[in-house]
Amino acid sequence: MIAVDAVSVSYGERRVLDRVSLTVEKGQWLGLIGPNGAGKTTLLRALAGMPVAAGSIRLGGADVAQMSRRQRARRIAVVEQNPSVPAGMRVVEYVMLGRTPYISHFGREGRNDQRVVAAVLDRLDLIDFAERPLDQLSGGERQRVVVARALAQEPDLLVLDEPTSALDLGRQLQVLELVQSLRADGGLTVVSATHDLTLAAAYCDRVALISRGALVASGTPAEVVTEPILGEHYGVSLRVLRDASGALAVIPLRADLP
Repeated sequence: MIAVDAVSVSYGERRVLDRVSLTVEKGQWLGLIGPNGAGKTTLLRALAGMPVAAGSIRLGGADVAQMSRRQRARRIAVVEQNPSVPAGMRVVEYVMLGRTPYISHFGREGRNDQRVVAAVLDRLDLIDFAERPLDQLSGGERQRVVVARALAQEPDLLVLDEPTSALDLGRQLQVLELVQSLRADGGLTVVSATHDLTLAAAYCDRVALISRGALVASGTPAEVVTEPILGEHYGVSLRVLRDASGALAVIPLRADLP
């Protein structure tokens, strides 16, 4: 589904990503982990079409760099870490913005666009919020609306940058379970960046650790989310625990504890 081949990105003279290569199969959920400034968000932006200094990114065999903006928007949807939402715009209007790649420049949404938006609102339990202004929603409700707009694009790839960082634990799990169910139902491919290593291990099929712009580990959560690997690249003492079901939990240790 996704093939990242020796991708490098520089900001001025600073190399942010250095020859990163990885693949993601259709329907998989890849979690990007790593310290602050490691290059995770830059890699997500490259997946979404940001120009790269070297290398290539292919989506279903097509070079992302060669796609038009409209073509990319039909195949790739992005949920940013702190998305801006227009004050006063109604939920249904905002979600309809996801249909922009399918509407001509001087056209209006058609019956199919309305059907898609209605189906997404229903799927995300937002029907009762359709006429409500965005600035009257709670943080969890607003996050669901942002995801709804992305899904209205009917993408092949959903790119998530810290999608739950501003939510409490209950809302975090609600959003992640929603993405998981959509992936299971429709074969959606997901790439997300997160600082929550426990949640990454719980929801992602595969995990890629980015450190100082390089891909330093990639595999299943059990292969990557380990004390030696995390300790080396995060520079902290921690424990990785496994419960009876096999679920992993990452526990940071205080410096004054053995």
